[in-house]
Amino acid sequence: MVLKTFGWSFAVTALGLVAAFFYGGWHAFGIVAILSILEISLSFDNAVINAGILKKMNAFWQRIFLTIGILIAVFGMRLVFPVVIVAVSAQLGPIEAIDLSFNDPDRYKELVTDAHPAIAAFGGMFLLMIFLDFIFEDRDIQWLRWIERPLAKIGKVDMLSVCVALVVLLVSAMTFATHAHQHGGGHVDKTSTVLLSGIAGLITYLIVGGLSGFFEGKLEEEEEREQEAEELAKKAGKPVTGVALAGKAAFFLFLYLEVLDASFSFDGVIGAFAITNEIVLMALGLGIGAMYVRSLTVYLVRQGTLDDYVYLEHGAHYAIGALAVILLVTIQYEINEIITGLIGVVLIGLSFWSSLRRNKAIAALGGSSGDAGGSAGSKAEVHSGV
Repeated sequence: MVLKTFGWSFAVTALGLVAAFFYGGWHAFGIVAILSILEISLSFDNAVINAGILKKMNAFWQRIFLTIGILIAVFGMRLVFPVVIVAVSAQLGPIEAIDLSFNDPDRYKELVTDAHPAIAAFGGMFLLMIFLDFIFEDRDIQWLRWIERPLAKIGKVDMLSVCVALVVLLVSAMTFATHAHQHGGGHVDKTSTVLLSGIAGLITYLIVGGLSGFFEGKLEEEEEREQEAEELAKKAGKPVTGVALAGKAAFFLFLYLEVLDASFSFDGVIGAFAITNEIVLMALGLGIGAMYVRSLTVYLVRQGTLDDYVYLEHGAHYAIGALAVILLVTIQYEINEIITGLIGVVLIGLSFWSSLRRNKAIAALGGSSGDAGGSAGSKAEVHSGV
């Protein structure tokens, strides 16, 4: 079962790592491996969400998402999008950006280094908004309760995450952007660039979130209509088919999933810039990670066994928050990519370990690991939370 589900991912991993080694030796090999782990870590909750929604779709629409959807995710967001970011930030044409990355890497790195404050501010704000919206939300299951409980209370204030993000942007611009690195080792004032790029990242997040909310609303409307149609059919003694409404609902599900996948892919691509600026290594690492996200989604749909690890989503969002801070700090200071990559892995590992502890505590009390709302689950939360 595992080999059947993850077979293509294993094959792509082997090919990608071999290609990385021949491209840049063991250093490139390590960067691609870290990027792959980073992408899997950041997108794990995406796979869980995808699996939960895919279960509601028929086999045809599941195949559409897992074939056409993965082509969009891998080739669109993880291969083309990094090139677009570099091209826009460095004011190059896409073809010129690709040509420079292969034929004149020194010039390419010079342009990317000079454009890094803009990239870091844009990506840092986008990732920070994902983290803030998560941490300010009041949820039944909390991992780091001593942090999440008080933040959830103040998170009831409207637009708090946007206000906090703008304050962080202003502080970052005044602290780091005034002495940002430029090619050649000197410093230059990039305050206006950082402010504009950060605001652009914030706007992008709000647009993506708005589209996701729109599709989610459409989906809920279709589900309500389908339920009403089924109830009327039952009362009239007619067979319940729901084909037309299911088709509409499935179409909106597909659109909603594509927007969600794009947003999660975006944070992976942006996070990759905190590790490397080389498009080839970025494409290899993120492409490998995307294949595992697809395989994991299929596995979750078929097995549904990982939903019990309830803190993994928390760990992924804390990793996103850490990457946001790192990106903003790198406007002025350089941070080793190994440290950047390992932070996410450690946070995911800790959240997985906490989930295991929680499940064992619930089992010891005779409860169900999937029932966090019961008395046993509540007691286990007290003993297994961090």
